[in-house]
Amino acid sequence: MTFAVKRVHEEPSPEDGFRVLVDRLWPRGVSRQRARLDLWLKEVAPSTDLRTWFHAEPGRFDEFAARYEAELSDNPAVDELREIGARHPVVTLLYAARAAPDRNHAAVLARFLLAPDHGRG
Repeated sequence: MTFAVKRVHEEPSPEDGFRVLVDRLWPRGVSRQRARLDLWLKEVAPSTDLRTWFHAEPGRFDEFAARYEAELSDNPAVDELREIGARHPVVTLLYAARAAPDRNHAAVLARFLLAPDHGRG
């Protein structure tokens, strides 16, 4: 299974496979038609408190990632994404932030989903 990460503002492509928006809020400037989502899984996004804390000072990415992983450990939506990954060879996690491709919650989520020691009881 492959979990890719892509900004929702980028053009969809066939290589994206199953497209999942992993933001709690709908992205500005993107219509539902243009987004071409297969699923909007708000529940897997960082909590509002964590997102607000991080956006106040984006230099805290490492601490944000650790806190988000802690949230993911108890989040049933992670299992839903793993099940989707088992059914689709490529799942693209879509996010709206303008952050670097490897410094956003979708990148943290992709690493978490692929780590054998995360979120499995």
